[in-house]
Amino acid sequence: MTITRVGFIGLGNMGSPMAAHLADAGFAMTVWDAAPGVTEGFAAAHPTSIAAAGAQSFATADALVLMLPTSEIVEDVLEGDKVADALPPGCLVIDMSSSEPLRTRRQAARLQARGLSMLDAPVSGGVRGARAAGLSVLVGGSQDDLTRATPVLDAMAATIIRVGDIGSGHAAKALNNLVSAATMSITVEALVLAEAFGITADTMTKVLNSSSGRSNTSENKVAQFMTSGSFDSGFSLQLMAKDVGLAIGLARALDRPVEVADHVADQWRRIAGEVSPATDHTQMYTLLGATQRESKAGRRDI
Repeated sequence: MTITRVGFIGLGNMGSPMAAHLADAGFAMTVWDAAPGVTEGFAAAHPTSIAAAGAQSFATADALVLMLPTSEIVEDVLEGDKVADALPPGCLVIDMSSSEPLRTRRQAARLQARGLSMLDAPVSGGVRGARAAGLSVLVGGSQDDLTRATPVLDAMAATIIRVGDIGSGHAAKALNNLVSAATMSITVEALVLAEAFGITADTMTKVLNSSSGRSNTSENKVAQFMTSGSFDSGFSLQLMAKDVGLAIGLARALDRPVEVADHVADQWRRIAGEVSPATDHTQMYTLLGATQRESKAGRRDI
């Protein structure tokens, strides 16, 4: 069944530009967001879109895209708000949130019992990727469902990777962000140590980028968001900590030891508890630096 009408729930920093690309691609849109005025503002700016007025507004959707913060909110929307009950048989639910892989599998089973299909399709690329339709989409689910969803995903993304069965996309996203967080932690610690020795952060970044320590953090985050002081990459520190926690939860469920990941998770969890939801994840540069300076001062006082 060809997808022509798309429901879209979650018009935040990522969701709004993603939904806009779908509207620009010619999909008829039914949109909704919990924040006051956001739904109406989006619909006013995109004439092919209508603002949802309750779950029944999605009764004609061929596909429903979810871009929400957590598995709990996904479940609240689909089941608590009765959106799943309103969807027509054969509708394809595409969860592009960063959700919990095993909860996603259970959610997919409940949707299947209603005659609905599901893909998990979290994204990588941040707000800049969302605005440029340059996201990478990591898909879990059947190839048939992915084939059907491809025109929708193509409108928002530059790369689509089928990772495996349902839940695999969410697992891959959590593991990718675990690696990203670990790389940021060690890069920031190296920069702080370099500065303590008298090597500037800019010089040390040049060393990393010309050597084996090169990473996405050193290439695309240090100068652009950290040493520049902008700290506006568009991805919050608390969300990164949440994704690292999802990876650790998966390790526990699989009964696999993760020594390095445990330390990374402890660090991000601790710092996330000390900042506001608006704190960008690149601010780890100043936050870790401050922690190390305080630790050094404490040792001098002993």
